[in-house]
Amino acid sequence: MSDDHTHVQDFFGARAADWDSRFPDDGPAYAAAVTDMGLHEGDRVLDAGCGTGRALTPLRAAVGRSGVVVGADLTPAMLQAAVGAGRDRDGQLLLADVAALPLRSQSLDAVFAAGLIAHLPQPTENLRELARVVRPGGALELFHPIGRAALAARQGRRITPDDLRAEANLGPLLAGSGWRMTSYVDEDARFLALAVRDG
Repeated sequence: MSDDHTHVQDFFGARAADWDSRFPDDGPAYAAAVTDMGLHEGDRVLDAGCGTGRALTPLRAAVGRSGVVVGADLTPAMLQAAVGAGRDRDGQLLLADVAALPLRSQSLDAVFAAGLIAHLPQPTENLRELARVVRPGGALELFHPIGRAALAARQGRRITPDDLRAEANLGPLLAGSGWRMTSYVDEDARFLALAVRDG
């Protein structure tokens, strides 16, 4: 396992047990973000870096019982917390690295990714892997329940020009990874970028 993976697992593993209690008010933001994806009954969707699975329930509601919901995360403790919260009833949980997904090419209609992009060790390659598993015309949503400026202030840091989530950086990054960004919102209450899988 790479040092990047070990760091991510250590960071999230140490925080998994109380993650949901630290951010108790995020549920409606996740539900609204899922609504913005425009999923349909029967769609197949991946929650990439699903953590404790807060998006799984709204994703299941969006795709219905005929749809497929998969949650993939690198950190066992996060998936255990998802099971503890009963969210494994809404989606299949996979202990997997988003850099090498055990999924067939073009097998999904959409990918939801909350707070993921800042933790990708190789953003271009990793976003390309997400593109691999999505059909042409499928969707990617990059989401965070707090905007970039508000998150930086919470963490006691400043936004730097090389922030991957800046619109000027994210658009070209997605374009070089098989995606075309279609909308971008960065407000205090949320960060949300939508992209379509190029054909």
